[in-house]
Amino acid sequence: MTATQHSARRDPAAPAQADATAPVDVPGLPDPQVEKPKTARLALTLGAFVALGPLTIDMYLPALPTIATELETTSAAVQLTLTGTLIGLALGQLVLGPLSDRFGRRRPLLAGTAVHVVASVLVLLATNIAVLGALRVLQGVGTAAGAVIAIAVVRDLFVGRAAATMLSRLFLVLGAAPVLAPTIGGEVLRFTSWRGVFLILALYGLALLAIGFFLIRETLPPERRSTEGVGGTLRGYRSLFRDRSYVGLVLVAGLTMAGLFAYVSGSSFVYQRQFGLDEQQFGLLFGAGAFWLIAATQLNPLLLRRFSPAQVLVAGTVAGAVSGAVLLLLAATSTGGLFAVAIPLWAVLFACGLALPNAPALALSRHGESAGTAAALLGAVQFGVGAAVSPLVGLLGNDAVAMGAVIVGSLVLAIVVLVVVVRPWQLEEPDPEMAAVAAH
Repeated sequence: MTATQHSARRDPAAPAQADATAPVDVPGLPDPQVEKPKTARLALTLGAFVALGPLTIDMYLPALPTIATELETTSAAVQLTLTGTLIGLALGQLVLGPLSDRFGRRRPLLAGTAVHVVASVLVLLATNIAVLGALRVLQGVGTAAGAVIAIAVVRDLFVGRAAATMLSRLFLVLGAAPVLAPTIGGEVLRFTSWRGVFLILALYGLALLAIGFFLIRETLPPERRSTEGVGGTLRGYRSLFRDRSYVGLVLVAGLTMAGLFAYVSGSSFVYQRQFGLDEQQFGLLFGAGAFWLIAATQLNPLLLRRFSPAQVLVAGTVAGAVSGAVLLLLAATSTGGLFAVAIPLWAVLFACGLALPNAPALALSRHGESAGTAAALLGAVQFGVGAAVSPLVGLLGNDAVAMGAVIVGSLVLAIVVLVVVVRPWQLEEPDPEMAAVAAH
């Protein structure tokens, strides 16, 4: 499509003598009139909000065995508080994504972060596992704002390979959260109880509110916002479900995330109860694993110079399944001890780090006209599948074999969806000419 054809798609009410050099607004592509902030600053700012989710999930992991003892409950019941957070993340994104398409990105982002702060403070008063679980759901709803709106902002400003590259940079900031969170949690537990972890989360949320108020600019102009109500939102979701490739990519992202959450939910019990590490040692080993996730997300932009996002996605998913199978075999035969579990897990994390930025980028590139809704469904499936899968590790025994089995099952299913539903060899990247016009 030529630039002349693009200009024909402008508002018919526009003056006939419009400046021919004015930016061209192509529906579904980034708004050419929205000035892009500096990439590094944008990644850091958005990454700070996205990191709230992993911090909320991971900081209390070293305390899971302690919480089970103090609240007089089972390890499986404590793991369900993690599931509650993931459910909140999933449901919150389904609501906040469409709201951000209607009211802009900034206000829902700040409102969700405020909900998280309130929930974190209330956790300090929780007296039993049921109350803790309910407040963790509310925390998840609050963190959903950063998770979904940050991705929508990226889609407001970037498309195609540029979007995948930006998501990789965002994952660098995001990756620091799981590296630091269990270590921070372990250190906090030296001086206070597990409730102190949630006080730290409340203070971090307050800092994000200040950052968002002063530094986050609106990236969705009023003329691009949805004016439809609940019916329009439902129609938007129905339209997304009709796109086979989008649905498949969302499922692949969800199943990949499920493999990660099998590791997150089971690692504290595997490392501490099965191998006898203390809370601080667990935090360090967990952080070492997250290093490989970060390394892969930063290798991703270099790979995208030579390979398509679809090719990198397929390679990462297959490599993750193979690494998980090695983990399962070594754990089932009790071969090699602690590092025979840790090293294959690191390989799984590295492979998932290659897959995770590319599945969302490919999915969202197909629905730029409703980025908030598309990102919401993507996030809801990711965390919803994670919420459904993570308790399986506890139900199967909370050991390395259980964790490996869930990881392998999740990633093998992801490969099946790739082949049967997505058919990556048929995916097309966004038209470079259209992307160039939008970037003018």
